[in-house]
Amino acid sequence: MPLDSVALHRHREVIEAVAELGFTDVWSAETAGSDAFGPLALFSTWSSSLRFGTAVVPVQTRGPALIAMSAATLADAAPGRFALGIGASSPAIVESWNGIPFEQPYQRVRDTLRFLRRALAGEKIDEKFETFTVRGFRLARVPEVTPPILLAALRPGMLRLAGQEADGVILNWLAATDVPTALAEVGADTEVAARIFVCPTTDRGYVGALGRRLISSYLTVPAYRAQHEWLGRGDALGPMWDAWSAGERAAANAAIPDEVVDALIVHGTPDECRAHLRAYADAGVTTPIAALLPTPDMTTPEGLLAAVRAVSPA
Repeated sequence: MPLDSVALHRHREVIEAVAELGFTDVWSAETAGSDAFGPLALFSTWSSSLRFGTAVVPVQTRGPALIAMSAATLADAAPGRFALGIGASSPAIVESWNGIPFEQPYQRVRDTLRFLRRALAGEKIDEKFETFTVRGFRLARVPEVTPPILLAALRPGMLRLAGQEADGVILNWLAATDVPTALAEVGADTEVAARIFVCPTTDRGYVGALGRRLISSYLTVPAYRAQHEWLGRGDALGPMWDAWSAGERAAANAAIPDEVVDALIVHGTPDECRAHLRAYADAGVTTPIAALLPTPDMTTPEGLLAAVRAVSPA
């Protein structure tokens, strides 16, 4: 949330429906639409039961103290019901859109995690970290309940950092069959959230076209390409990467095999969507985050709520 097809101020009906349908959490994202914190602050006034989380806040587009203040504000607004997810983001978001050098992403995530641990506990911080220096910062409003911090992780180094130092891990762009590979690196009994793209429609042509556009736009980013090479999809996605590098976007989309779309995009009838989501849970995901993709029927309020119901646990 928020859903792209619904104005932010009109989400109250959706939030109420989500709670009634048995969902436990609502998570936000941050790319080029809404920021990660603002919508959750609004949603927290409409529900006293849902937990709210960010998946994710980029660590390089805000200073560390500002992330701490924003997280503390939401933790104060919804005590015990907020989880802070942070991640490295991507060169496009950090560098191309925000004019900030995308440097040392692993180290910046690690340093921000360590800073936030201490800051959210109310500690005064005066320290030179590897990627930034903080002099004399202390939160003026320390939350009553310290929010858990989850790390977005794609490959072994960040996955291990999440297992060793965070309260959980956020997985992204992986199939249910990939989860055990990722969790073998996390190596800890911890919360495992996963952002799972769901398109609840039986129109395979629509899913194929939308899924291929998403896959080619994401998995050509160096970090995601490296992730899927590590997961063993080098042969399946090699033709897409070659065509993309040659500037042939249409050919890149056409080169993505059906089995890759079916593995990475949950789609079909409501029962088929639930079964696929259950596969992620059975593989070790404790918090499946359904990232609802638009369908041809989501142009009306009725169609939107039907799509939400299609991916509900009820």
